[in-house]
Amino acid sequence: MSKTNRLSRTAVFFISTIVFLGINFGTSAQDTKRDRVILKPTPTPKTSPTPKISPTPTPKPTATPTPQTAQTLESLQSKIRLALSRPELRRGTVAIKIASLNSGKVIFEDSAEKYVMPASNMKSFTVATALEKLTPNFRFVTSVLANSKPDETGTVKGDLTIFGRGDISLSTAFYEGDYFKGLDALADKIVQSGVKKIEGNLVGDESYFSGSAIPSGWEWDDLQWYYGAEVSALPLNDNALDLTVKPASSAGSLCLVQLQPLNTVYRVVNNCRTVAVNAKRTLTVKKDLDQNLLEVYGNLPVGDKGFANYLTVSHPSELFISLLKQRLQQKGVIVTGQTRVIGAKEKSLMTVTTTAAPVEITKLESFPFSLIAAKTMKPSQNLYTETILWTLGEQAKNLNLPNLPANNPLTNAEATSADKGLFVVQNFLQQIGVPDGGIIQYDGSGLSRHNLVTADALVRLYTYMAKQSRFSQAWRDSLTIGGVDGTLKNRFTGTVAAGNVRGKTGTIDQVSALSGYVTTAAGEQIVFSIIVNGVTNTRTRTGTMDEIVLNLASFNGKID
Repeated sequence: MSKTNRLSRTAVFFISTIVFLGINFGTSAQDTKRDRVILKPTPTPKTSPTPKISPTPTPKPTATPTPQTAQTLESLQSKIRLALSRPELRRGTVAIKIASLNSGKVIFEDSAEKYVMPASNMKSFTVATALEKLTPNFRFVTSVLANSKPDETGTVKGDLTIFGRGDISLSTAFYEGDYFKGLDALADKIVQSGVKKIEGNLVGDESYFSGSAIPSGWEWDDLQWYYGAEVSALPLNDNALDLTVKPASSAGSLCLVQLQPLNTVYRVVNNCRTVAVNAKRTLTVKKDLDQNLLEVYGNLPVGDKGFANYLTVSHPSELFISLLKQRLQQKGVIVTGQTRVIGAKEKSLMTVTTTAAPVEITKLESFPFSLIAAKTMKPSQNLYTETILWTLGEQAKNLNLPNLPANNPLTNAEATSADKGLFVVQNFLQQIGVPDGGIIQYDGSGLSRHNLVTADALVRLYTYMAKQSRFSQAWRDSLTIGGVDGTLKNRFTGTVAAGNVRGKTGTIDQVSALSGYVTTAAGEQIVFSIIVNGVTNTRTRTGTMDEIVLNLASFNGKID
């Protein structure tokens, strides 16, 4: 898989940890062609004799185009009810609310106050809160610390510590698919600060975040692939590796297993055999929970297209610091010691031998949060959203949070980064008028099946962000656009909703959601939320939502 396709990791969703025969894991690319225009020279007019004058013929009557009848609000509501009446939905729940963005007038609603699982629509609450509280100009900072600055020979006496604060932009998604550009940006900063030799260890400090690396409510079979990646204060390349498994050129040989980028952290046990062309494919790929151990076994026939996916990294800070050491050495920096990682628990147990504060030798700042928000929402990136939530928790002391109760996670020494982040989101929702209990939030991204929201809460959020937020443009820019990009790239193409509807999708087993904005044919702006639960067929869920959105986009009547 090419580096430039690394962004596709956020466009697919795998639920199983075991891959069997017959599953197609490929992604397709659509070519865009332009019509060729050939310019012909204008011909020189020929001289012709003066024509004879003929009687003027009686003109034929031309048909007057029939003006398009303006639709009524009642007819629009009828079409929406018809879309919801399909028998495939009868055992499920559809929570829906549609309103005028200008006046707030409710166009249609059904079960808008009922709890439903939001899937990735949960990201809307997390990212909106972060845009509002952290601002679009916020940057994650990674600090390089030591006991003292390098001496005149460029030597750092003692350990060099990389103190991470969750810079998720150290990723191929931000560096043109290159595995090392983000890490090299940090390594270059270290070299530019004058460091030539480290007489000690290279230490990765991920103590900025506290709590389990796996967010609450995530299921074990989500943890093998990229969408179930661990949270770390020292993330790298979305905390996942590119995995490819291909047959060898001849039967009897071991299959070819490759993890990119190459590293010493992961161990691979390859018992996959290449078999004859017409033999049965029986491939299993299994990663141990909480360990960087990959087992590949079964058979792949000669000529089989193989398998490709993005495999999660357990304890990703170990990969971060291991690869950073390699990059520093390639740039001429000598590291005499080893690599090691310390987290919040380890740091709390460490005996402090000196009262001197560490010196910040240099630091690396992330891309602005406005870009990170778009790279989170458009492809629906789970790891980024969880990191954003945890960052909200750790930044809470610097934020303007009104009406804080006496007992809250921010004053509790035992509260995790996630606990504090969830509290910040709830505080923001109270500010904008979402009723208490409007959402029940377990994680930032929506991967947890315990999350519950209402369509009403989503419409309130999207209305506020469009009309009252100081950063409404950054919010709109973060949303996926129908037929254009992100998770809506292949929906609404060639329709009146293409380039028009923008919002946030959501998909997990038996759940689909779409919330956002669309402009009618009459130029009126609509805000909507449609969430389908308990319907097994994905096409039925998305088809229902798309039909409703198309009815809104093509409506030429007046709402307000």
